[in-house]
Amino acid sequence: MSANNSSTRIWDAPTRLFHWALVLLIALQYASGEFGWLSMEWHFRLGYATLALVVFRVLWGFFGSQTARFSDFLRGPRIVSRYAADLMRGKAGHAAGHNPLGGWSVVAMLVCVFVQAVSGLFTSDEISEDGPFVGAVSNSVVRLASRVHSWGETVLVVLIVLHVAAVLLHWLLKRDNLVAPMFSGRKPGAETRSLRFASGWLALALLIVAIAAVFVLSRYGD
Repeated sequence: MSANNSSTRIWDAPTRLFHWALVLLIALQYASGEFGWLSMEWHFRLGYATLALVVFRVLWGFFGSQTARFSDFLRGPRIVSRYAADLMRGKAGHAAGHNPLGGWSVVAMLVCVFVQAVSGLFTSDEISEDGPFVGAVSNSVVRLASRVHSWGETVLVVLIVLHVAAVLLHWLLKRDNLVAPMFSGRKPGAETRSLRFASGWLALALLIVAIAAVFVLSRYGD
């Protein structure tokens, strides 16, 4: 009997490009902030780019392809807890896009990155580096934003570690490779439902809106 080599398109190009662009931006910002590989001027520029990317992903979560929409993968606590229990027993079913746990991890990551990007605009090391909006707010706001930005870095690192661990656990318990589809957009096996994919032109339009909004915001920080 021959093996079934069929695959189904799961992820659209905008979702995949967002994912890997965010990975790159976070890595570059961490390198610039912790190791000084890039100047802080570049750190702020990368922060604006990250903010635009997050705004785009939120818009795509409402208007994009089916597997990218929040309504497609966000589930209530009962379903999430049941899925987690089934996963630990090795009995969790395969999801076309994000599974119930993965869906909320996406939201947690987006919220954390958004808070990091926004708080970074108001941070100061009280020595030589100030965020672009430091002069527009009080010292107490700057101190609060600086603490949030510092704490947020730790939270983000923890979320990334948990994300990688979940991907590995998924592969070990279910033999389900979640990384390859994020490159190719396709998963082995046939999907039982018909998935809807949004136009790439719509994605481009939403990206332009996100970039324009962040660009306007950045002008206030100059």
